Amino acid sequence: MSKGAAWGGLTGAERSAHAGETAGQTGPLEEFVYDDKIVRMFAFATVLWAVVAFLVGVLIALQLTFPALNLGLPYTSFGRLRPLHTNAAIFAFAGNAIFAAVYYSTQRLCKTRMFSDTLSKLHFWGWQFIIVCAALTLPSGFTQAKEYAELEWPIDILIAVVWVGFFGVNFFGTLVRRRERHMYVALWFYIATIVTVAMLHVFNSLAIPAGLLKSYSVYAGVQDALIQWWYGHNAVAFFLTTPFLGLMYYFLPKAAERPVFSYRLSIIHFWSLVFIYIWAGPHHLHYTALPSWASTLGMLFSVMLWMPSWGGMINGLLTLRGAWHKVTQEPVLKFFVVGVTFYGMSTFEGPMLSVKLVNSLSHYTDWTIAHVHAGALGWNGFMAFGMIYWLLPRLFQTELWSKKLANAHFWIGTIGILMYILSIYAAGITQGLMWRAFDAQGNLAFPDFVETVTQLMPFYLIRATGGLLFLTGGLLCMLNFVMTWKNRPARYEEPVHAAPALRPIPAVAGLADTESRLHANTNLGHTGDKFLQGTWHRRLEGKPIKFMIWVLIAVAIGGLVEAIPMFLVRSNVPTIESVTPYTPLELAGRDIYISEGCYNCHSQMIRPIFAEVKRYGDYSKPGEFVYDHPFQWGSRRIGPDLAREGVINPNSLWHYNHFRDPRAVNPNSIMPSFAWLLHDKIDFAQIQTRVRAMAMLGVPYGEAVEEGVAQAMAEIQAGDIALEIEQAGGPSVAETRDKKVIALIAYMKRLGTDLTKTPAAPAEATANAE
Repeated sequence: MSKGAAWGGLTGAERSAHAGETAGQTGPLEEFVYDDKIVRMFAFATVLWAVVAFLVGVLIALQLTFPALNLGLPYTSFGRLRPLHTNAAIFAFAGNAIFAAVYYSTQRLCKTRMFSDTLSKLHFWGWQFIIVCAALTLPSGFTQAKEYAELEWPIDILIAVVWVGFFGVNFFGTLVRRRERHMYVALWFYIATIVTVAMLHVFNSLAIPAGLLKSYSVYAGVQDALIQWWYGHNAVAFFLTTPFLGLMYYFLPKAAERPVFSYRLSIIHFWSLVFIYIWAGPHHLHYTALPSWASTLGMLFSVMLWMPSWGGMINGLLTLRGAWHKVTQEPVLKFFVVGVTFYGMSTFEGPMLSVKLVNSLSHYTDWTIAHVHAGALGWNGFMAFGMIYWLLPRLFQTELWSKKLANAHFWIGTIGILMYILSIYAAGITQGLMWRAFDAQGNLAFPDFVETVTQLMPFYLIRATGGLLFLTGGLLCMLNFVMTWKNRPARYEEPVHAAPALRPIPAVAGLADTESRLHANTNLGHTGDKFLQGTWHRRLEGKPIKFMIWVLIAVAIGGLVEAIPMFLVRSNVPTIESVTPYTPLELAGRDIYISEGCYNCHSQMIRPIFAEVKRYGDYSKPGEFVYDHPFQWGSRRIGPDLAREGVINPNSLWHYNHFRDPRAVNPNSIMPSFAWLLHDKIDFAQIQTRVRAMAMLGVPYGEAVEEGVAQAMAEIQAGDIALEIEQAGGPSVAETRDKKVIALIAYMKRLGTDLTKTPAAPAEATANAE
């Protein structure tokens, strides 16, 4: 273990005392003060958004058991609140925790104030503004329908500006002007986070605007699915894993007052994790229309991830050697130990779930939900709360208001997360087994999907109770935070630190570069300096820009290898002659389907698994989705798959009644009512703009792009569907023909019908859009 690694556990003043031991750091001392105000701001935002995220999570958990809690309002429906919950938990709660950790630790590891106080403030307020925008737009139905990337294009641009222009420039500017040559391991993980998240966000968010808060992904169908899960899986990797590992490497040694167990293991952990993780995304698409080679490649790299992940867990837990007695006394260490343990559990389960045999049972079930929450609440949540409790006395320069309350938070949160994940594990396995169960005659044992839903109600109640306990823990943390803040001194002390500037090592004529450095080091009286006598990696740790470039290369390789064949090799997505673009009204209905968040509960992907084909119909083909911007394969089945809905159930009146009151159609349904769609009107004038946007993406709409044509086509089809409803005994044409429910019914009736149509002759291609 190197001296540099051990210093990561020292305070800024202690590290300054060692300044003479680092090559190139001689000369007059420079005085500086750390900016802890920005850390206090991000810490408060962390706790505030944690409570908001948990509160919304409890509400939507209860809605699965008590659908009336949707309140009959579009803004409070499950489909709209679920992405709000995930975004609040990931980007608001975990995001602010990351920034608090980075701003606190980077200054001390670099022995310098952040590069720009102005950029720090712009970063804080810009990020909070993004969160508020998400809180306003997602419940209002403005979404791109891409998991963890739902926010619309103006907000995406703002995210890029804040992340790269404010956060990235501030962080790398701080590295460049640092006074400590060696970059401690925590900084490596921060570098990987900033670089990779920027790359993932930019490429996944490429879209064509079709309005102020409406856009269509530039990718379609299979390619869109690949890019989305390249992003989705690696958003977990580089937003919820690498920065929290950096947090672990800094704050765990500080809390335990022990150096990191192994510097060499941290190198192996970092580079293997960064290189391997980026390949693993396609394992989310096993047995789908994605080519098998891509999902198999994702599976292989996912299995390999187990080794570096557990290397990090071992490095964290073994750092506590000689300090385990403190765990029983300090709530901070309790949070850290459980957090790292959950990291180990999640990173063992993740590779296991990527294996095709296991995935065939777990995918689309609540098992995946349990896995995600074990990581997000168990790993990220406990690490964040542990850091907050460690920071509070230091940020507010007073004692923590109540250690007993912190201990109570730990035990309530632990019981809550265990109740949550164990009940949902049971629910997920129950779902998977019931979906594939057959009777002695070879028929589905539970042919009606709702039979599986009714079996899950007890599990959902336990899950909601566990979530309520976790929320209670968050409220206790907020109380402790506020009371500690109230006990702060009238004026904060701002300790002045001192360290020499980082200077180039003088070269000695006639010697090779390495020999010159060692010779200069000896002349300065620094015998045995490990930074200069060590490996290439030790030298790389002193060059932040070169380090960043190598990280970018490592993460780019996997994405390019998987994506390029999917875009260049035509045989990966064979076309189907009978597949035609959605009609203008069906496109409007699809937009409503996306806006209402139906993709959160329904998939549109029948896997070539006998039980699924038996239940839903012919399995899905890659060529069916060539006009889907974005794809709608889904990741969860709270309701049945809809890929063949237009073939199985073309009854317009049934759909109308189902959207009005699902329990009138099926008493056991937990689907919320969408009664507002029976009253809200279709904006027919807007359809023309959206058809043109799709045409810009290569969708062959022919004459429909001409002014007024798409609107006229939509109005004619809406009248036909309204007439069907009236003739079947429903409300009159005049009452329904211009309502949003008609457009959504048009989309439902279209799903899966392409494979049953006779291929159109070339001259008829445009007419088919009518």
